[in-house]
Amino acid sequence: MLKTDPVSSAPREWGARRARVGIVCDFVEENWPSMDLVADMLFRHLRQEHADRLQVTKICPPLRRPFGWFPGLGSTPLFSNADRMVNRFFDYPRRVRGRENEFDLFHIVDHSYAQLVPYLPSRRTIVTCHDLDTFRCLLQPEREKRPRWFRAMTSSILQGLAQAAHVITVSRTTRDSILEHGLLPAERMTVIPNGVHPSCSPIRGSADEELARLLPSESAGAFWLLNVGSTMRRKRLDILLRVVAAVRNELPGVRLLRVGGALTEEQVRLAAELKLQDAIVQLGSVNREMLAAAYRRADLLVHTAEAEGFGLPVVEAMACGCPVAASDIPVLREVGGEAASYCTLEDTEAWRNAIVNALGRRLEQNGLWERERQQAISHAARFSWLETARQTADVYRRVLEIAGPEV
Repeated sequence: MLKTDPVSSAPREWGARRARVGIVCDFVEENWPSMDLVADMLFRHLRQEHADRLQVTKICPPLRRPFGWFPGLGSTPLFSNADRMVNRFFDYPRRVRGRENEFDLFHIVDHSYAQLVPYLPSRRTIVTCHDLDTFRCLLQPEREKRPRWFRAMTSSILQGLAQAAHVITVSRTTRDSILEHGLLPAERMTVIPNGVHPSCSPIRGSADEELARLLPSESAGAFWLLNVGSTMRRKRLDILLRVVAAVRNELPGVRLLRVGGALTEEQVRLAAELKLQDAIVQLGSVNREMLAAAYRRADLLVHTAEAEGFGLPVVEAMACGCPVAASDIPVLREVGGEAASYCTLEDTEAWRNAIVNALGRRLEQNGLWERERQQAISHAARFSWLETARQTADVYRRVLEIAGPEV
């Protein structure tokens, strides 16, 4: 297990004055919607429901672009990634160093920013760990080979995570993975699930009308499968595309609605090979209202990821009354419970059967379909950002009682 400084066990009272909490956010310019959502929802609810005990401030500096001045090169992947690395490992540490007296507690909401922990008072710093994907090149080097400089950079993030006073994990699956790899002891971790954004509900709004205008007019009566998220490899969009093609062999009117990053060149080629070019509508990155409208318009969310830390689209879709077919992996079963159906990741036939059967119920068994929708809505109601904030505030209290006053 990675070593960290011992934490005093002497308890102290929460205190009469409000505790000053700095929520350390991702660079907005990196465009990680899920991480921005976590920061925004925690900030909102901690300020609204816990203002009597907490004074919450966002720490979110702008991303500088030291390489952006190269004519014609600043926006290329090489230079944009170089900008990110300089900002994450040099500029952000410089901006937080020396601010320990401004806050009683720091909360880094994205574990991939844990390299900041050594520049903060570690005994008063909390990190939320969403998954271990960031550390795969260290924990499973045979699966992800990276150059030495990349492993060194990742090692500094992992060491920062180990030095934090406490780590919040968004699922039991992530906590169990941390324990399995011996990264942290159980007593320094707390499982607090993510919540569902208030826009996610079965109630239609103006965004639904806007979405209808964006979809092809000839698709008005089509079945829509929905996929939400990035295009990174672990999302397994290659499997998604093959599954959609298999479903269309039986139900040619089925279409795929994609929300998130644009398909990669490799994924576009595969879609062309499968003759899916005219069956896919890509919305790209959309606001929360439009995303909720997409959940409501879809007949089924299809989530083919091979690894997740939580799987937020699963519960968001359910909250909007959209049934879910998901990969049969532990974290998605943990989050989706009995309200979703599950398929072995690479079993295309199982996916096809599950989707065709679900759409059959949608078409012919309205009563059963409606019960499935209501079960999904009821299940998603368990995931509340209000409750997430309440449990997070309790972690703050426990960490501060152990750390004691330092400012």
